[in-house]
Parts: sequence; C-alpha cells; structure tokens
Amino acid sequence: MASSCHDVEVPGKPTETGTALLETATGTIQGFAPLGQIHQHLCAFHFYADDMTRQVEAHHFCAHLNEDVRQCLVFDGPGAGARLIGVEYIVSEPVFLTLPDEEKPLWHTHEFEVKGGVLFMPGVPGVAERRDLEKVCRTYGKTVHFWQVDRGDALPLGLPQIMMALTRDGQLRQDLADCVEKKFNVSFQKERENRAYMSGPEHGIHPLANAAGKGLKTEIREVDIPASTTAGAARVFT
Repeated sequence: MASSCHDVEVPGKPTETGTALLETATGTIQGFAPLGQIHQHLCAFHFYADDMTRQVEAHHFCAHLNEDVRQCLVFDGPGAGARLIGVEYIVSEPVFLTLPDEEKPLWHTHEFEVKGGVLFMPGVPGVAERRDLEKVCRTYGKTVHFWQVDRGDALPLGLPQIMMALTRDGQLRQDLADCVEKKFNVSFQKERENRAYMSGPEHGIHPLANAAGKGLKTEIREVDIPASTTAGAARVFT
C-alpha cells in the first residue's frame, strides 16, 4: 500500500518477536468491536485552522454511529505503519444546525472537497463511491490533529490543533495534490466532472462554519483552580 506524502521517522527500535507474539495472542483473545465497525476509507486533505499553507494528507477510517453521525480515525497514510494523527467527527446538516453558535466555527464543510474531486474513497468503483459521497457532500466535520507530521515531528508534540478543509479552488498545494493523485492513480479533475450534479447542505453553507472565515489556534493558558475543588492554591493548564 502507498505510504504517506509526509516523511517522518518514528524513534524506537524494531518490534521484537516477543512483542509481536504477545500482540497476536491478545488479538485472538480480546474483542475490538469499535474498530470492527470501521467500514470506510476516505482520503482528503486538512490544513491547520491558523495557517492554510500547512496542509496534510489525511486518511479517514470511519464508522457510522447512526445515519447522522460518523466518527473517523485519521492517519497520515493508508499502510500498516501509518501514524494516527487525529480524529474527525462528521455530522449531517440537521445535527450541525442544533449546535451552539460558539461551537459552529470549529466545524468545516465538505461540499467543495467532494464536488472538487479531492475527497475520494481509494479503490472503490466510481458509481459506489459517488453514492456515499452524495451524502458526505452535505455534511459538516470537526477535526483535531495531535501529530504535526507536516513539519517532520517524530512524535505527537505540542497542543492538539483544530483543522479545516478546502473550500475553494487555488487552496490545495500542487505538490501535495500531485503526490496523492500519482499514488492512487486518480484524477481530481475527472472526479470533479463526474460529481458536478451533487449538492451541498440544503440550507447552504452556514456562515459560522469553516471558522467563520477567520483563523483558529489552540493555545494554553494557566488558570486558578476554584478553592471549592481543591485543598490548596494549585494552578492547572487548560
């Protein structure tokens, strides 16, 4: 399977035979029901909500909680050695509209990604792929990344960051687009043409979505713990 477009070498010695055997044994004994519900692989691109130039190849492995909510593990590649870099929650438009206004900017739309051809399902025939992407086109997603592989971090360093998705032409870095198209033998332009009939959210893209057009960045600050919840005057970071 193709590797990630982001070259990162994780520190540590090769997995020992004893560790591999133990994993095989526990894998046979234990149940992995949540992982067993994953049924879908989506490939797309995310960028940091405070810096559109920092873009990441993002492979989503998703499960439906119900018809309106999906939850996805996000990796930097599709292979066995891919790094878990984040998570994404995907909700239907009716669910998104119930969110508080202060929450909505943390969510992004998928309409352009889908109709622009840059969100796809590797290996899935076009007809079957488009049937599901017709639904994805109308959804909203909330994504948090923990591992900044785009800057070469060997481990998940720093604070989790809110990520956004492409919303118009000219945003996607050409080198990243070329890398993914070549690896998966896909044509974003051809897919754009095939998906021209699709439609986005019924009520249009909400003005507060996609960070309301502004930059967002997770930051750390020190706060006092209320006296009623602690015996001392300790401080914590939030």
